[in-house]
Amino acid sequence: MAVVSAAGRRHAYVGPTELLAAVRPGAEGRVVRSAGELNAWLTGQETAELAEPFTYVVGLDGLLRLAPRRSEHVACAGGADVLGAGEMGFEQATGFWVVREVSNLSTGYCPHLDSWQAVARALDLAGIGRPAGFTHAVVFRRCTPCREINIVREGDFVCVFCGSGLPAEWNVAA
Repeated sequence: MAVVSAAGRRHAYVGPTELLAAVRPGAEGRVVRSAGELNAWLTGQETAELAEPFTYVVGLDGLLRLAPRRSEHVACAGGADVLGAGEMGFEQATGFWVVREVSNLSTGYCPHLDSWQAVARALDLAGIGRPAGFTHAVVFRRCTPCREINIVREGDFVCVFCGSGLPAEWNVAA
C-alpha cells in the first residue's frame, strides 16, 4: 500500500531493477528552489534541449529536481522514493521561465494522478508559473493476474499483456 502523508503520496521505484542498480550517488537531478535557479539552469541548456520536455521528480523534501529528457527518473531521484515524477517543458513569458507542459509520465514510478498536488507545491515554492493541472495526465494500473504495469488509454481498463480487466483504483505500489 502506498504511504500518503500531508506532503502527498510516496511513490517507490517500480521499474527495471538494472536501472535502479545503475544509479550513482551524486548524480541526482538539479534541485530547483527558485525561479532564479531555474533560469540559471535552463540558460545553460542547448537550444535543442529547451525544445523538449525535461525529466523531473519531486523529492520527499518537496523540492523539484530536473534532468535532461533522456535521463531516467530513478537517476534524477538518486534512487529514492518521490512525491511526483514525469516530464516538464518550459517557455519564457515576460522574461521568466514558466511551465508550458507537465505530465506524470514516468514508467519507473507510475505516479498517481494526485501527485499533481506535490508538483504544484514544488513549483509554487520555487515561484515558477504553472498550469492548473497536468497538461497530459497518464493513468497507470498493475494487472492483478499477470502483475504487469499498464498505461490506460482512452479509458480502456484492459491489460495489454494478458487481456484481463484492470482495477478501477490505482494499485501500482501493490
